[in-house]
Amino acid sequence: MTDHGTNQGALWGGRFASGPAAALAALSKSTHFDWRLVPYDLAGSKAHARVLHRAGLLTEADRDALVAALDRLGERFAAVDLRPSDSDEDVHGALERLLLDEVGTELGGRLRAGRSRNDQVATLFKAYLRDHARTVAALVLDLAEAIATQAEKHLGAVMPGRTHLQHAQPVLLSHHLLAHAWPLVRDVGRLRDWDARVAVDSPYGSGALAGSSLGLDPEEVAHELGFAGSSPNSIDGTAARDFVAEFAFVAAMVGVDVSRQAEEVILWATKEFGFVALDDAYSTGSSIMPQKKNPDIAELARGKAGRLIGNVSGLLATLKALPLAYNRDLQEDKEPVFDSIDTLEVLLPAFTGMVATLTFDTGRMAALAPQGFSLATDVAEWLVREGVPFRVAHEVAGACVRRCEELGVELDELTDEQLAAIDVHLTPGVRDVLTVEGSVASRDARGGTAQVRVAEQLDELRRVIAERRGWLA
Repeated sequence: MTDHGTNQGALWGGRFASGPAAALAALSKSTHFDWRLVPYDLAGSKAHARVLHRAGLLTEADRDALVAALDRLGERFAAVDLRPSDSDEDVHGALERLLLDEVGTELGGRLRAGRSRNDQVATLFKAYLRDHARTVAALVLDLAEAIATQAEKHLGAVMPGRTHLQHAQPVLLSHHLLAHAWPLVRDVGRLRDWDARVAVDSPYGSGALAGSSLGLDPEEVAHELGFAGSSPNSIDGTAARDFVAEFAFVAAMVGVDVSRQAEEVILWATKEFGFVALDDAYSTGSSIMPQKKNPDIAELARGKAGRLIGNVSGLLATLKALPLAYNRDLQEDKEPVFDSIDTLEVLLPAFTGMVATLTFDTGRMAALAPQGFSLATDVAEWLVREGVPFRVAHEVAGACVRRCEELGVELDELTDEQLAAIDVHLTPGVRDVLTVEGSVASRDARGGTAQVRVAEQLDELRRVIAERRGWLA
């Protein structure tokens, strides 16, 4: 076992006569959550060894020995045979200790020259988030595709469209479902845009805050780690965490978009709505009521949206008053975002499975579509096409609704005589729009609910999904 000095498992200690108090060590410890950064730390260390060699600070043999040792540590990590010890303060200290065990203090101790935990962690965190942005994006696109498949399967089925949760106008079920898919593909677009910004610069080489005096080339490290270049300002490189906050926001936005659909699934699965039936594999039962089939996945999605919002809120509160440059408060930047990633990566596959296996009662939806006087707008717009000013047409259609309420009937049940008594312009021709099918088919502008437009929309969505998949590749 190599002698690691005063403070084993940490990257400081020479200035201190003794190690930290147990309470301080417990507070400072972060290996329980930052150990997942091991592959990224090792990649950074290999790139750093190469620039140390190019700067004349390592021989070729030293460089090769360090890279080989780092590769061995990576293999052990992949085999789940690499563990931090209780004395390790963080992933960086743990890996240096393990490297010293591999190659000895003389060689292993050279690797730390020209870098700090400050620039290391900022770079590694960026690289980790870039990878998981793609993982999350792929899962979001899977959900969008599941929605698109349900929309295609039910193309032509009608349902009551709602505003304020009240009957508004008839729409196609497919049109409504696709309204949940578009926000998801925008979320993937946000992740792609985020990645383009993060890819611009690597903080490696910024040192603690002022850069390095050893003639190292941070651009070379940046390129090896998949970045376009290095940070133009070393203070900003070590202290900036806007990339973390932005990622946390997009994760929260995904959670919110999923939660909105979850709320509808919960409502639709009730006896009162009766729009959908949950698949047995994606629902749960009750410990006391044997008849229950609960929409737990949707409820958990709704609940976890609050958790994701809390993560970004807490992170912003941590960042809001930090002076430049690095402060230890920034240790708190990782756990919220790690939690957001873990939450989405377990939630999205379950939610996608639930959506893909929903069974829709299209007959019930069709029966409810014309109720609640949902064809009133069609009456008003028919009058406009007959030359009546919309202000007047709106009042006439409203009078039709009032008369229906008095008689206890729906709009299409008014007789020709009753319609004419309301207004002379209400000729029998108005019956052309007093059907759900006629109402839906008439809304044929781009973005409308007419079947021809919804079919085009479905094709457009699938093209966008394919384009987003191309970014993942």
